[in-house]
Amino acid sequence: MLTLVKQLERFRAVFSGALLSFALASCSTISFDSWTQGTQREPDQVAESLPPAQRKEHERLVSTYGGIYRAPALQEMIEQTINRLGPASERPELKYRVTILNSPAINAFALPGGSLYVTRGLISLANDTSELASVLSHEMAHVVARHAAIREDQIRAAVLNSRAISDTLSDPQLGALALARSRLSIATFSRGQELEADAVGVGIASRAGYDPYGASRFLTSMGRFAQLRAATLGNNQSKELDFLSSHPSTPERISIAVANAKQFVNPRATERNREPFLRSLDGVTYGDDPKEGLVRGRNFLHPNLGFAFTAPEGFALENTPQAVLGATQNGREALRLDAVRVEESQSLPDYISKGWVEGINPTTIETFQINGFEAATATARGEQWSFRLYAIRFGGDVYRIAFAARELSPQLEAAFRDAASSFRRVPNEEAQAVRPLKIRLHQVVAGDTVERLAARSVFSDRNLERFLVLNGMQRGARLTPGDYVKVVTE
Repeated sequence: MLTLVKQLERFRAVFSGALLSFALASCSTISFDSWTQGTQREPDQVAESLPPAQRKEHERLVSTYGGIYRAPALQEMIEQTINRLGPASERPELKYRVTILNSPAINAFALPGGSLYVTRGLISLANDTSELASVLSHEMAHVVARHAAIREDQIRAAVLNSRAISDTLSDPQLGALALARSRLSIATFSRGQELEADAVGVGIASRAGYDPYGASRFLTSMGRFAQLRAATLGNNQSKELDFLSSHPSTPERISIAVANAKQFVNPRATERNREPFLRSLDGVTYGDDPKEGLVRGRNFLHPNLGFAFTAPEGFALENTPQAVLGATQNGREALRLDAVRVEESQSLPDYISKGWVEGINPTTIETFQINGFEAATATARGEQWSFRLYAIRFGGDVYRIAFAARELSPQLEAAFRDAASSFRRVPNEEAQAVRPLKIRLHQVVAGDTVERLAARSVFSDRNLERFLVLNGMQRGARLTPGDYVKVVTE
């Protein structure tokens, strides 16, 4: 799996740390991507061609990553690239099917049978066909080397081993410890797999005639994107999560990718095919898809469900299929917005006191109205975090906003209450007016500068830095008239 950093790792590090002292109740959370279950979807021909076991995993990936993204020109470009890479691989008889996932996340996956998956967010970060080829050949290398099958066998063995220890010694804690140790070794093994796939992938791309340095350029863009996210969201990723990540650090991978490329340099392996690739990206959705809900700065709006919410000052938001997560840059405050099914007969005070988290202070439970909706709130205390919880009954569901803080001061309490009070119904006219951001090609003319073109792009912040990363450029880069660059517009 080729990934930048696990999507939302910093948010999850902050917020999962805040929730460690709480036992979450069994009330089922509504998956954000299930909120689009009424949306018409085209038939999934890939799923229909897979055996039952792989079909289930395929459907899980598609559901988790926002469904299938339909972009005929881009799909054709990918299939043409795959058709060249396949015969150049160590197993030319394998047939590959590529699914574009409708997610802004930077990620790609491979299933044992040759089903490959790339998010539109990852593809958008590439700037020529050789960079795209480096991603696809990396995933093909996982299939060729049977990495997915090996990992499945290891995980199955680890689970069986932990159960055996628990049953034999009647000690669940020892079984859990054995499973944890096995997962550590699996994570280490996976990092080895990633480096192997990097090396094999560079060889495949080079033999197919693509510039072997496409991998190092793309990894550089991924690293810069990660730094930009860290600067925006806060650098609070835990060391443990970083260690358990299935991928080596980006600087390590870049240096190894350069070394690998030097081994495969030949006069015939130079193709980048920049302009045709960029043309295939023209019109592709950038960032959140409105039907899954979208973030604009501190604002979250879900047109399909008809509600909106504004986070407190200083928070950065990220939309996931399960929840909207937020955190401050210093990592001292965090939030989570999600929804649950709650029986209409159960009152919100009763739900808060019994159905959400442990550690509620019952004397702080109160009810009130938020923009005409029934709401309830309470505080809770963990070992290192304090919580202000809000439950809002909207339609047939209850929307939950959990704010976490190291120190729950009166100023923060006021900010959290103002943010919760921003929860509102979105009129149909406003919902219908929401449009996704799109990547558009711009042909450089005399007088264009990166600063001027960056100002034309509609990012939530850091326009210049985001423009440079999206186009694989460095500060001080000069534009050449006639060349094409990506801009992001509504």
